[in-house]
Amino acid sequence: MWVVAAFISAFLLGLYDVAKKRSLSANAVIPVLLLNTLFASLLFLPVILDAELSLGWFEGSVLESTQGDVGAHLLVALKALITLSSWLCGYYAIKHLPLTIVGPVNATRPVVVLMGAMLFFGERLNLWQWGGVLLTIVSLYLLSRSSKRESIDFRRSRYVWALFAAMLLGAVSGLYDKYIITAHSLSPLFVQSWFGIYQFAMMSLVALLLWMPRRATERFEWRWTIPLITLFVSAADFFYYHALDVDGAMIAVVSMIRRSSVIVTFVCGVMLFGERNIRAKLIDLILILIGMVMLAVGSL
Repeated sequence: MWVVAAFISAFLLGLYDVAKKRSLSANAVIPVLLLNTLFASLLFLPVILDAELSLGWFEGSVLESTQGDVGAHLLVALKALITLSSWLCGYYAIKHLPLTIVGPVNATRPVVVLMGAMLFFGERLNLWQWGGVLLTIVSLYLLSRSSKRESIDFRRSRYVWALFAAMLLGAVSGLYDKYIITAHSLSPLFVQSWFGIYQFAMMSLVALLLWMPRRATERFEWRWTIPLITLFVSAADFFYYHALDVDGAMIAVVSMIRRSSVIVTFVCGVMLFGERNIRAKLIDLILILIGMVMLAVGSL
């Protein structure tokens, strides 16, 4: 059952990227992200109210959460800051770059997580894992070369740098999740529900300071794909946490399955957005997926 949940999470993550691309095309980034933090807060508000007021609405169910002290809330607020920074960079990148580039780069996140685990948690890589890391690095190099056919220079494009920053910050967020959930025993649902509240507060300040003064030149248009961003990512995270909560679930396999979301992103980039230079990117994508499989095999 946990494998099925992981695949559902991967599919939803792919749709999440597609919804972002459609929502951000020729649209202002900051209000789109602001609305999604608002929708995420409203989506989990019943969970927060149930836990804080001891209403018993979700007692004994997968939506039952817990209360937290000041220290727990500070930990979640820091996660919100890290994740929001990743999302800001990622939103700007996905607005200006093809999905067939964004997807493969995002798929390399487990490599960064693995290297971070080695540096900060004392984990050691075996030959399979090192093989996966090296193959992924080669794949990114080949992807940078094939992208030049679309006048995208990996070294000089600020949106490529934003994409890598989003990927790195996302990996930091993943490592931080492991830290606060294991070292501080925070409930995953407590983290998922409250960090949306803190993100909305932070994003409101960003919108007030950075977007409101120039809203006349950076115009915002409502699209019905905007709430779908929140729906898809929240559902993807829900199935992800549910998969990890099942006895016998293997984190390496779950993480690898989640990265298969790049297949959905890649196919939609071709079919819905008519992106080009597909053959070369497909080879790069296959190499990255092989690298992810090697990481998973080495982590079993």
